[in-house]
Amino acid sequence: MNKHYRSFNDYIKERFGRKLYKLSLSVSNTCPNRDGTVGVGGCIFCSGMGSGDFAQSASLDVKTQISLAKEKVKDKCKNGSYIAYFQSFTSTYCDHDKLKNALYCALEDESIYALSIATRPDTLPNDVLSLLNDAAKIKPLFVELGLQSSKEESIKYIRRGYDNGVYAKAAEELHKIGAEVVTHMIIGLPGEDLCDMLATAKFISDCKSDGIKLQLLHVLRGTDLAKDFEKGLFQTLTKKEYIDIIGTVIEHLPPDMVIHRITGDGPKKILISPLWSADKKDVMNSVSKEFDRRNVVQGKFYK
Repeated sequence: MNKHYRSFNDYIKERFGRKLYKLSLSVSNTCPNRDGTVGVGGCIFCSGMGSGDFAQSASLDVKTQISLAKEKVKDKCKNGSYIAYFQSFTSTYCDHDKLKNALYCALEDESIYALSIATRPDTLPNDVLSLLNDAAKIKPLFVELGLQSSKEESIKYIRRGYDNGVYAKAAEELHKIGAEVVTHMIIGLPGEDLCDMLATAKFISDCKSDGIKLQLLHVLRGTDLAKDFEKGLFQTLTKKEYIDIIGTVIEHLPPDMVIHRITGDGPKKILISPLWSADKKDVMNSVSKEFDRRNVVQGKFYK
């Protein structure tokens, strides 16, 4: 058990009695922030793969994707137990029948114990919520919402394309159908200080998010964020700065919130900065040592 925070791995073992491995899948190949519905070009930090750089291609049927994804993690996964993770782009932003077929293909696989769907809170119309409601009655369902920040200036800068009220409403509706809400939060956005990041963490907590993904800001080649970085408009965090911030954020989160991730590793081929983040093992070891030194405990300052 992680003594500093309620980790996703610990939560999964508690709930399912075993470790589950994520199969990174795709059902959509765009989002409303790319096709002109909300905007074009996507969020300023998003790669050409829609944050699904490690996922299978949406051009393949889901059954084939599942098979390929299992092969990819076979050396790590010895117990044959999985979570179907629809990761790329905006997973609920596609043809309804395509989404339904994808979900039920995963639900019918006995080795898949839960579903996880990454999406935007502005792409959850009633018919999609009804479909997710049906799925959640069959197997546990996690729905990941890309909030990133609650600061108005940051929302405009990253071109998120929806206001905070849309996220709050989506979290409420997802809870009604029995889904577990997981919220993405970026640490280190240009122009944000610790107070801004703690305000985002509080907003996420106030909206009763069941889980959180704390993501280090990565600068990836080919993104508009990379253009600003190369102009010298901002700097990415040092490893020490990042660890200090996530430790403080964790101390202000509810003690029962599941922390699905405390870092992230962008694709090395397109990672521009911070390069230290590419060595995930070193990062996690450094986090553990610093959390021990500081005696970081989730919920220490939660109110």
